[in-house]
Amino acid sequence: MDLCNISVIRELMADAGISFRKEFGQNFLINRIIPEDIADNCADTADTMILEIGPGIGCLTGELAVRFKRVVAVEIDNGLIPILGKTMAEYDNVTVINNDIMKVDLKALVDEYSEGMPVAVCANLPYYITTPILMRLLESGVKFTSITIMIQNEVAQRLVAKPGSSDYGAITAVLGYYGEARRLFKVSKGCFTPMPKVDSAVVRIDLYREPKYTPKSEALMRDCIRGAFEMRRKTLHNALGSKLGGYTKDEILSAIRATGHPDDVRGERLSTEDFVKLADALFDMKNR
Repeated sequence: MDLCNISVIRELMADAGISFRKEFGQNFLINRIIPEDIADNCADTADTMILEIGPGIGCLTGELAVRFKRVVAVEIDNGLIPILGKTMAEYDNVTVINNDIMKVDLKALVDEYSEGMPVAVCANLPYYITTPILMRLLESGVKFTSITIMIQNEVAQRLVAKPGSSDYGAITAVLGYYGEARRLFKVSKGCFTPMPKVDSAVVRIDLYREPKYTPKSEALMRDCIRGAFEMRRKTLHNALGSKLGGYTKDEILSAIRATGHPDDVRGERLSTEDFVKLADALFDMKNR
């Protein structure tokens, strides 16, 4: 069964009495090369459990199933569950869970199904909820080896941006705390049905096995990042002066200087490591 064939997709959905649901950001792939390429690049060893988010009717799920030992697919749309029951019937290593990934206990799920295997995430994320899902995965405490996501091209550019570029932002700096992101390939909007208004891209995030950065206060580091980009047109010390409670602008300026940056530096110039150093300098001011 060709799950990237428009006629097959429409027939499956018609038989199930359902239609595409805009509230879930549903756009199904109709270019079979794309799920093959995603599956080829989402993990390094076959002895891996793949957590798939949003399998749809299963075009990527099937490709994952033939490459990896176990696939656990979480699908929010209960109307798609009977379809997945048909399309995934031939794969005995696929488990479909009807739930919202934002509500799933990720640690419990991984403990139940991974059997000690490394676990990687693979997902075609709806544009409207990309960042919340990504942050939930990163902050879950689960030791994922990698996260491979197909997302809006504009968001992909932000995830892989370098400090100082116009695309670099808070999500880029926070992501750098957890791992390294690289763009794999672009996916034209014509590869989907219904066709979205924008192109997509596939990004793989390789997560650090051991923490690369150990800030003295992770909360303070996050506050520094958030404050820097909420008012990115301001110089860093002015932006943080408006956002960091308990610190004067002079103290913030002193910390900026202590980390080797000029007085007029803007937040977009700082790497993840720079934000960690800045937060540590601020932490030391209050905890000597």
